[in-house]
Amino acid sequence: MRGATPEPGPRTVGVVGGGQLGRMLALAGIPLGVRCVVLEPGADPPAGPVAEVVAAPYDDLDGLAALARRCEVVTYEFENVPVAAAEWLAERVPVRPGPLALGTAQDRLAEKRLFTALGIGTPPYVAVDDRAGLRPAVAEVGLPAVLKTRRLGYDGKGQVVLRAAGDVDAAWETLGGVPLLLEGFVAFDRELSIVAARGLGGEVAAFPVVANHHQGGILRLTLAPAPAPAPAPALHRGLQEQAEALVGRVLDALDYVGVIAVELFEVGGALLANELAPRVHNSGHWTIEGAETSQFEQHLRAVCGLPLGSAAARGWSAMVNLVGDEPDPAAVLAVPGAHLHRYGKAPRPGRKLAHVTVTAPDEATRDQRLADVLGACGLAPPAP
Repeated sequence: MRGATPEPGPRTVGVVGGGQLGRMLALAGIPLGVRCVVLEPGADPPAGPVAEVVAAPYDDLDGLAALARRCEVVTYEFENVPVAAAEWLAERVPVRPGPLALGTAQDRLAEKRLFTALGIGTPPYVAVDDRAGLRPAVAEVGLPAVLKTRRLGYDGKGQVVLRAAGDVDAAWETLGGVPLLLEGFVAFDRELSIVAARGLGGEVAAFPVVANHHQGGILRLTLAPAPAPAPAPALHRGLQEQAEALVGRVLDALDYVGVIAVELFEVGGALLANELAPRVHNSGHWTIEGAETSQFEQHLRAVCGLPLGSAAARGWSAMVNLVGDEPDPAAVLAVPGAHLHRYGKAPRPGRKLAHVTVTAPDEATRDQRLADVLGACGLAPPAP
């Protein structure tokens, strides 16, 4: 009797970071027979109930070595992993996506320069390295503008809007002392994003473009696919094609493997690139129930060298972030098509605790169910 032929691809994936994204990656791996091991310094991380945890700081060599010994490939669930740690791991085990993508996403100036080099439109931008350089940058970019830290900014942190010349000194006092970037303020029509995956062989699968609504710099709501801008009867096919071409150039330039998200501004039917995230992304959470293949399964397929799945939508979806507090689960789950994902995190102002995916066979039903979910959560509908 012949022995069973081993299945191709890694069966254990190391994940740097044990937050809710690591948790959802581990859950997506279970049906595939893929086990996740997370490196996480925090106590009782969200990924803990579903993955083995190596408890160590992200730059701890003993912890990194323990992670490398336990897996065949390493990925990460957030972009502020030390690049040196990713490079150290890459000498011992494949790291996907690679350190180049990680380093690029950690520096807003490097991101913008990548987009520019690839012919992708962005808001106007100027690097600000010291106090003396701020006013010339304002003169070049104009006002209003947004002053941002080049590193460690997320969920609206590390940025200040300058609306008048009198705001310059106060902005420097708030953010000065670290490398900064001044960007022109974009009067966008909508905030969009595209999530896509690239496999080991260079194949790409892109999910539908989605529309995002933020509050206080934190994503609160995603609509998938993005509703058609009035008065168009359907999302213009050219918008999806623009986004797919844009993200494809980024994926190829970085020799990327895994899921990536590019946040976009829509301005008069054209797309400007805002930021990229070299990982599974909050605006892709709807894919768990709303797409043929979730972004989490897709990421594991890619980094393990497995064929990518279909990124097609199953009807219409929405994703609602639950921030700071959680509603009564029974009230949410009473809404048809509502799926609650709790992260096991203690409540805290501004903290993402859970999300709800709303699915429906058509846009009108989705919108009604979404309204019911927002009501159950005590949340206001997004501004039009």
